[in-house]
Amino acid sequence: MALICLVLSGAALLVNGLTLLGRVPGRDSGVFNVLIGGLQLVLCVAVAVSADGSLPALFGISGTFLFGVTYLYVGVDSLLGLGAVGLGWFCGLVAALAVAFAVVHVADDPVLAVLWAGWAALWALFFVLLALGRSAIGTYTGWALVLASQVTTTVPALLGLTGHWPTGSIATTTALLALGGVFGGAALLTRRAATRPQPEHTPAPAAA
Repeated sequence: MALICLVLSGAALLVNGLTLLGRVPGRDSGVFNVLIGGLQLVLCVAVAVSADGSLPALFGISGTFLFGVTYLYVGVDSLLGLGAVGLGWFCGLVAALAVAFAVVHVADDPVLAVLWAGWAALWALFFVLLALGRSAIGTYTGWALVLASQVTTTVPALLGLTGHWPTGSIATTTALLALGGVFGGAALLTRRAATRPQPEHTPAPAAA
């Protein structure tokens, strides 16, 4: 179930990144986030009910619960225009918890620990962008989401679903390098977008 939810998260992160980059309308993104977040929460509840109080099983889905609530919150916020400050502070909490998950998994699954570190960085960007109102990082956050959607979710999920989850020091080092490529690549793409010539008359963006 966790790997299936990881595939869904990859789709949600991609769409949200494209939304920040102005490629997907906010309302379209909102509906998609409600669907993804709602589906993840339903799957998590089903697993929680069948876990019969097993703490390892509940711990295993707790992170997915956080992601599902995030996507559902993003979707409702986009559709109803609630204001994103509360969402930003929630993302700050998720970022802190993601750091804790990363630390927990260092010993038993270092590749997963690297992925949690990457998700902590992404949710920290959400916190800075939404809770602190630093709109200047919007483009960078968008590119980071687009790149991370494949590197930290889709590809690992497909590897896991096919029975090839990466383990060992080489896989961990590769994951670290890939994560550095995500945030470094986002910086390069943001700089490229900033230096690209802009049209003389740019129409004002419509309200979300």
